[in-house]
Amino acid sequence: MGAKVKTKKLTENDVIAMYMDYVLEHGIKPKSVFKFCKQNSISESDFYSFFGSLETIPKRIWIKFYDNTEMLLGKNKEFEGFSNKDKMLTFYYSFFELLTLNRSYVLFSSHQEKNPLKNLKQLKGLRKRIKGFATGLIEEANDGKPLKITKHNPGLFSEGAWFQFLFLLKFWKDDDSKGFEKTDIAIEKSVNTIFDLFDNTPLENIIDFGKFLYKETFV
Repeated sequence: MGAKVKTKKLTENDVIAMYMDYVLEHGIKPKSVFKFCKQNSISESDFYSFFGSLETIPKRIWIKFYDNTEMLLGKNKEFEGFSNKDKMLTFYYSFFELLTLNRSYVLFSSHQEKNPLKNLKQLKGLRKRIKGFATGLIEEANDGKPLKITKHNPGLFSEGAWFQFLFLLKFWKDDDSKGFEKTDIAIEKSVNTIFDLFDNTPLENIIDFGKFLYKETFV
């Protein structure tokens, strides 16, 4: 009797990879779970063990982008010793490097709905995580400040970080520079600006960042 051939157990990442391949090859989202499963030779019961519907997959993909970035940062032994500003810079650089590896999918997913607000729905889980990351940074900074008056509002900071991310995402999608080097500049200038705002020394960097945005938008 021949040895039994072990079949690879289906994982959530497998289903995500199938979905990303499907939308990129067909240019549209799958019409139904049935058709999606049939094309990928998996059972519907296996699909539903990971996702309740096709609509939940894009949301999960963005969360995966964040989780994978966080995992990479966790492997960097020097990360915990960084200043909060350098932690934010490192996070954005790492996150957008990961997006670049999946650029075709991100561009598709960002334009699959005609209404831009509908496209933002898939970022709901990501928003929660980025705000949580930013809140952790500001709370860490507040711990070192003995006077309440010198402490910053974590909610305000985290909301600002989210809008900063949306700006950077839009900038990166429109960036046609070699190696997306302009996005790297945008990350550096925007992070410097938001931290300077909280350090009450914003003028020089705000002017510098404003000039950069003006040049990239109008020149």
